[in-house]
Amino acid sequence: MKKFLVLLAVWAALCGLPQSAHAALQVDVTQGNAQPLPIAIPDFVGDPQMGANVAGVVRADLERSGLFRPLDQKGFAEHITDINKVPTFATWRSITAQGLVTGQVIQQPDGRLRVDFRLWDVYGESQMLGVQFFTTPENWRRIAHMVSDAVYERVTGEKGYFDTRIVFISETGPATKRVKRLAIMDEDGANPIFLTNGSYMVLTPRFNPTAQMIAYMSYIAGKPRVYLFDIETGKQEVLGNFPNMTFSPRFSPDGNRVALTLETNGNSDIYIMDLRNRAVQHLTSDPAIDTAPSFSPDGKQIAFESDRGGSQQIYVMNADGSGQHRISFGPGLHGTPVWSPRGDLIAYTKPDKGRFDIGVMRADGSGERLISSGWEDEGPTWAPNGRVLMFTRSLEGGRGSQIWSVDVTGRNERRVLTPGSASDPAWSPLIQ
Repeated sequence: MKKFLVLLAVWAALCGLPQSAHAALQVDVTQGNAQPLPIAIPDFVGDPQMGANVAGVVRADLERSGLFRPLDQKGFAEHITDINKVPTFATWRSITAQGLVTGQVIQQPDGRLRVDFRLWDVYGESQMLGVQFFTTPENWRRIAHMVSDAVYERVTGEKGYFDTRIVFISETGPATKRVKRLAIMDEDGANPIFLTNGSYMVLTPRFNPTAQMIAYMSYIAGKPRVYLFDIETGKQEVLGNFPNMTFSPRFSPDGNRVALTLETNGNSDIYIMDLRNRAVQHLTSDPAIDTAPSFSPDGKQIAFESDRGGSQQIYVMNADGSGQHRISFGPGLHGTPVWSPRGDLIAYTKPDKGRFDIGVMRADGSGERLISSGWEDEGPTWAPNGRVLMFTRSLEGGRGSQIWSVDVTGRNERRVLTPGSASDPAWSPLIQ
């Protein structure tokens, strides 16, 4: 798969128009009952088709976040023809717009696309942001996601997450003969691509920090092992020469190590392999089942699940294996911990009376709360800004599974469209 390529992205306020260093337009992303911000996003001018395409993706991105409410273009009284002209703010206030995004898409003589946009504070009557991008025409969707990220960050104060990808397991066929293929798509479900052909089972894919390498478990040749897959070349290789089953891989924040689980005679322990020299370190040695390791964002600690106390619970240890201690003490079971990129929360799966829910707790185990409630929700993965989670939701009666997303506050639960049944999502970092 070829890398996405942005030839030039200039992040700067464009000259000659009113600026505001402290505009009033903002959204508090920490509030669970936030009202979506009304925002007007007319089709970008210039190339009519490409302008409509880019603006359409931006509208969909921002609406999907749950923090913005793009207004219907049919109600727009002012027709934008020149983005260098200050809009008539009273006209946009009359339709309740608080924010306005104007833009243009122009094809350059060398074949590249030039995309410019401006974000306006309608009530403050000022420009909040002006950005210009150059890219190849086939990458127009990525530019649209970058526009969305810029608007999201300027209004909320948080990094966006639209210019990302999701690796997942695509599932087809009956439950007794399910074919599972490694697949990848854009954050909004566009551009799905199959990375494996389904001739062998794959599970639990995870991105490295550059989003160019995937670690996953596979049953190639009938033996369950952890593999590394290079997205650029399509090359895959087994991780280590372990004699028994390996599973639950996850990269360290610097990408130099992979934590994984090794099963021996019914006992599972956690190991770390250094990818630079293939040295292996044994971290846990309890006779119980220790699995599902997840690094803290600074790489100094690892959360994992263990039944050493008699039930499935979440533990934390230092990255060298020292200081192992339990942090989950709420009622019931806790598994598959995943550390937030912000470092403040750990997401987990909570089995309870035949159901599975997604929950979050602080890194010390306090503040436990559930944020999803399906029949069988499991396997959370964090957006790179730590504000949104994706997870697998299995359907009752063995009717397959779907990928869903939910805000960390527990609001804005939505299905992520995939080609057929899908499971085991893993969110990439922002694409570089």
